[in-house]
Amino acid sequence: MSLHEECGVFGVCAPLPTDVSHLCYYGLYALQHRGQESCGIVVNDDGVFVSQKDLGLVGEVFNEERLSRLPRGTMAVAHTRYGTTGKTSRSNTQPIEVNHQKGRMAIAHNGNLSNAAALRSELELSGAIFHTTSDTETIAYIITKERLRSPSIEEAVSRAMNTLEGAYSLIVMSPQKLICARDPHGFRPLCFGKTPDGVYIAASESCALRAVGAEPVRDVHPGEILIFGKEEPVSRTEHCGKAEKKLCVFEYIYFARPDSAVDGVSVQAARMAAGEILAKTCPADADAVIGVPDSGLDAALGYSRASGIPYSIGLIKNKYIGRTFISPGGRGDQVRRKLAAVETAVKDKRIVLIDDSIVRGTTLTRIVSLLREAGAREIHVRVSAPPFKHPCYYGTDIDSEEHLIASRHTPAEIAALLGADSLGYLPAEKLCEMAMGDGFCDACFTGRYPTPVPADTRRDRFEQRLSEKLQYVGEFDS
Repeated sequence: MSLHEECGVFGVCAPLPTDVSHLCYYGLYALQHRGQESCGIVVNDDGVFVSQKDLGLVGEVFNEERLSRLPRGTMAVAHTRYGTTGKTSRSNTQPIEVNHQKGRMAIAHNGNLSNAAALRSELELSGAIFHTTSDTETIAYIITKERLRSPSIEEAVSRAMNTLEGAYSLIVMSPQKLICARDPHGFRPLCFGKTPDGVYIAASESCALRAVGAEPVRDVHPGEILIFGKEEPVSRTEHCGKAEKKLCVFEYIYFARPDSAVDGVSVQAARMAAGEILAKTCPADADAVIGVPDSGLDAALGYSRASGIPYSIGLIKNKYIGRTFISPGGRGDQVRRKLAAVETAVKDKRIVLIDDSIVRGTTLTRIVSLLREAGAREIHVRVSAPPFKHPCYYGTDIDSEEHLIASRHTPAEIAALLGADSLGYLPAEKLCEMAMGDGFCDACFTGRYPTPVPADTRRDRFEQRLSEKLQYVGEFDS
């Protein structure tokens, strides 16, 4: 089982009508690693919203024909999704569009609300009818509700933030404005930049800004609301400082692209630092250090530099096998088709194998087996994160401790299960050193949650509620 993050958001605000759909297309390509289930673009053409959304990768959903159907405009919002709440379906694709008495709105969301179930129940009891099973629709309902009694869209977003708990980095588009908002804890990243011709770009990561020729300006601060329109951006800070900053530390370990900077810290530098710390805290006598592609490579380089053990490319990833690859066998066959061991780099050698995390351990077990078959004499597994022992309620696809091997076994037991000679993790107390500061969420390692834990933590909780309602109606009718 691999870790997945919820999604990537992207927004454009231009001074004059331009080809905003292609900007979104290239931006989503840069954010594809954040979600591979579905994607969408909504273009604002002088107050008229035109959208294209579907299941699939960016390159599958969009081509020149589909992009040509989207008009030139001054604003657009886009989204690529991996759902941690709500099933994979076209109805859950984003951006979500809303029509209400005061106009239209399109919203893209990265993160998970920890109070989504309670808010949804309250809205349903007041008469709201939901068309999706994602908590993004809950956010859209609350913003719309506040907009009907607020003087502006940014005021409605601000009032909605008084109700929302958990992780949300939002891009909200109205007919006249593009709004960026980040929750007061700053769980998920959000930044903005500007192109040479004056187009403002907002995105989950800075790599997407550079992909469209924008120079990063800065990160959106936790709790900040940024308003883009015809004038220069306006910042509202009434929610800033209301909560302790808790950026998800897994952005540095796994989620973000290495060429991104998150809250001013280079992702690549953080991963190399994790490898250096591992070399000091979990040394091994070995002949070569190799990383599991892709997020283990920078940590492996850091381990090599700090330990003096040569770095080697011992695993090759087949980059042409995508999400739709058909495998007639099981998960082991998929690992073999996606990864191959370089025999000359590992045969008869003692190997330090660096990976970013262990969830269930099934994939890493097969990688260890690949290296054994290629002739590795010893395999010492080192993980550039602490043991993953607790579920996440803020956007990572882990909903139960029963899925986590580290919550049930000691490192020595896990090493034996993997078929490795030894296993070492990044110490939890060293996370601040790896992330080059503090102010991050480490609840998946420590169990210290910055918000109340939801009563219902199932990934499919909204589908289950719908099923229960339909069953009740059926029994009533009979």
